[in-house]
Amino acid sequence: MIRFLDLKAINAQYTEELKRVASEIIDSGWYLLGQQNQCLETELQEYLLIHHVVTCANGLDALRLILRGYIELGVMHRGDEVIVPSNTYIASVLAITDNGLIPVFVEPDPRTYNLDISKIESVVTRRTRAIMPVHLYGQVCFSDELLTLAKRHNLKIVEDNAQAFGASWHGRRTGTLGDAAGFSFYPGKNLGALGDAGAIATSDEDLAKVVRALGNYGSSKKYYNDYQGLNSRMDELQAAFLRVKLKYIDDENAKRRGIAEQYERTITNPQIVKPKHPIDPLEHVWHLYVIRTNRREELQQHLALNGVETLIHYPIEPTRQPAYSAAYRHLRFDLTQQLSEHVLSLPISSLLSLEQAQSVAEALQRF
Repeated sequence: MIRFLDLKAINAQYTEELKRVASEIIDSGWYLLGQQNQCLETELQEYLLIHHVVTCANGLDALRLILRGYIELGVMHRGDEVIVPSNTYIASVLAITDNGLIPVFVEPDPRTYNLDISKIESVVTRRTRAIMPVHLYGQVCFSDELLTLAKRHNLKIVEDNAQAFGASWHGRRTGTLGDAAGFSFYPGKNLGALGDAGAIATSDEDLAKVVRALGNYGSSKKYYNDYQGLNSRMDELQAAFLRVKLKYIDDENAKRRGIAEQYERTITNPQIVKPKHPIDPLEHVWHLYVIRTNRREELQQHLALNGVETLIHYPIEPTRQPAYSAAYRHLRFDLTQQLSEHVLSLPISSLLSLEQAQSVAEALQRF
């Protein structure tokens, strides 16, 4: 069986380093808000070329804290609107509604599955305060048009960079393109921890100070609480593990690109719609390789019988989830729904061999 993702094997590459740093943390007696977090923040700042990185508990909290930080700074107020793609993972929307803000959904570009930037201006209102582009599946969602639009309407750009660590746009890393960005280091991500972990990146010093306090019970000084904050802190173990794996992320992303190029060359079945392959391959980090077919169930069964494990990202879009159906059942997003019914994710990882990718492609050709 060609596994969709083998986390045990991926982390086994770094077993000795991971065990060594785990032992050092255990022996140190310091498990939260310590040297490992400080070093990770510095190393992420250097990798991203940005002024401030604040670690937190997970990717959802990263986005929640950014929006909450803007509320505390008076940039946003409850009831304000945030534009978000209609086909994102639900975490993007949860971060908005959890802060009493209103998500305004925009359909994706059918070529990239990312937010269709050309449709944003038509939904901007006097209550719009931010745009949340999601770099879905590891492909950059950004343009000069987006920057111009945000500046014209005085909108913040909050990147959901959960799936695109290491991607770039015109030589700049995603997560540094807008005003602030949320990162997820969930174990299955390109740069994955061995548990939950996240981070916030920004060049706004005031925002960085506020989100750091908000994630620590609203406190910047022990037992003094400036805000009604959260408990959202990355533990020292996860910070140490991420420091180990950060050294290898560019090589791992390059291997993912090699797999994507193999799929691009060898999958020619006309019943399969392949993802748009970027002109500049360095911009895409291929967190997922997502194809489309109107015979998804049959194809998934066919691939399973041929020893290929696949997953669906995502079978139900946020507006049709039970959590939000009462609020948004009246909205129609035809393309988003069609994508949710047709997309299928093929195996892709830094450990998948070109021979295995060829086997996947051959199974698709036989469908």
